[in-house]
Amino acid sequence: MAGNHQEASGEGESLYQQAKQAETSGNTKRAIKLYDQVATRYPFATSAPQARFRQAELLEHNGQTVDAFDAYQKFLTRFQASNLYTSALASQARIAQDAADGKIKKNFLGIHSKLAIDKIVEMLGQVRDNAPKTPTAAHAQFTIGELYQNDHKSTKAIEAYRQLVRDQPDCHEAPEALFRIGVVLTEDADRGNRNQATLDLAREAFNDYLAQYPTHSRNAEAHNLLAKLGSRELQGSFDIAEYYYKTRQFASAKVYYRDVLKRAPSGHLHDASRARLKELGE
Repeated sequence: MAGNHQEASGEGESLYQQAKQAETSGNTKRAIKLYDQVATRYPFATSAPQARFRQAELLEHNGQTVDAFDAYQKFLTRFQASNLYTSALASQARIAQDAADGKIKKNFLGIHSKLAIDKIVEMLGQVRDNAPKTPTAAHAQFTIGELYQNDHKSTKAIEAYRQLVRDQPDCHEAPEALFRIGVVLTEDADRGNRNQATLDLAREAFNDYLAQYPTHSRNAEAHNLLAKLGSRELQGSFDIAEYYYKTRQFASAKVYYRDVLKRAPSGHLHDASRARLKELGE
């Protein structure tokens, strides 16, 4: 078996030299193919890590960026002890971020378009999983949340941001991720999902953010958004009270007018609610 292994490694080295010769002569397409064969057929050959890494580099230089990403992934999965591991991870992370930024296009029948969000998320997830608990993983996970947020996929955005805060609460992006959860929920409310549960979750997220990251740069903004949430909820209680008043469901109306008085010790909604309750015999 040792002899067979040695023979196979020798064949791999020979094929690797052919790949280098093809590259030197400018036949990049053949070089890519041969480098792939070395790493796939002879993974125990001394030059196998270099072959896979060089295949990925050439693919990237040729503009075959997604294929290059996949080649880097094969390298990272198979050759974790290689001294090229850090470089491969950095290159893969750069490609995934470029995809997220819309810099990588797919070509279908001559039409160039951005990669689908699911493909980009898959790429970022691989980067994250290849470097768990590192700044690279944190940035990849935050970018996933940001992609979903920009695509108005609020549930998935919140899940991504929460995963980051849960997995790496001390990373650079964690405070912003927790703040963004409150923002996404507030945006949900602005788009018409104004049920009390959404507003309560938004308030909870901002309060958690302020408690966990009291010196973060967006604390003042969080306080301002919390105040606006309070005003929105107060207006909501008054609007419900008015609905019940106009439909002559006076007992229910009183409940909400009292809620406004409890929440607002002064102001026009306080005064209007007090006047309604007086009109209703209180």
